[in-house]
Amino acid sequence: MTTTLNSDVDRAVFGREWEDWHRTHETRRADSLGFFAITGLHWLGADPITLPGAPGTWHLGPDGVVVELAEGESLTLDGVTITGTHAFGEIAERGSVTPTFTDGEVAGAVEIAIRGGHTILRPRRADHPFLAEYSGTPTYVPNPRWRVAARFRPFEAPVPTEVGAAVDGLTHVYDAPGVLEFSWRGEEFSLTAFEGKAPGDLLVLFTDATSGITTYAANRSVGIDAPDADGWTAIDFNRAVNLPCAYTDFATCPLPPEGNRLPIGIEAGEKTPLARVISNAELVAPEVAA
Repeated sequence: MTTTLNSDVDRAVFGREWEDWHRTHETRRADSLGFFAITGLHWLGADPITLPGAPGTWHLGPDGVVVELAEGESLTLDGVTITGTHAFGEIAERGSVTPTFTDGEVAGAVEIAIRGGHTILRPRRADHPFLAEYSGTPTYVPNPRWRVAARFRPFEAPVPTEVGAAVDGLTHVYDAPGVLEFSWRGEEFSLTAFEGKAPGDLLVLFTDATSGITTYAANRSVGIDAPDADGWTAIDFNRAVNLPCAYTDFATCPLPPEGNRLPIGIEAGEKTPLARVISNAELVAPEVAA
């Protein structure tokens, strides 16, 4: 692969492929029980709590998250109906389970997750007004010039990398397998990469000179195909997307590593959303007991 990618690109085909990709992305994140349906963020401890609009009384016990369901209340997980008292067992860091329920004719769910050593509950309801009101995310016009060749430089071993979070007091740790190096208008840049969704794929969290002006201030992400045998791949900034925290206060998204704050303006990909879910409560992670 050479560092020139776009000299023979059919711009019409490029645009259609991008439109198809972005339409699919919009459909997926507007799922009826996706993150647009989240109605709250609750930190779980030993003291029992109830969740507005969701069944059960919840607490943290020796066997992990425990729910006490009253008569007539139930949850469903992996096709199994849960009633009475149920312990969900150990959940790994950044892992989650999401039992569902039905309130009359309305579908709902309770996401149980571990983030930064904290146990959180996020109820979701298909009748959340934000779902009905969501009209799409504005974007830059796709342009092949923003698809740049990049060389992957792997570390000898993945490096645990701590980053901040959209919620104050919370941190995340990701293993970084290496860095991606690319050129833009004669300047050289390097971005710390994390593991992507598929084996070998990469993910970059970044901000740039547009952040807080035309794009979301805290972060954007872009997925990258696995490098070839010589370490070459491409970063298509046209496919830079917002994380959930751009749309809701109830997200715990990671912030970019310190070195991933580009001094150039990446005028590609998704812009700042037109609306977001605002919490009336101060969202600060409690201290984790030693």
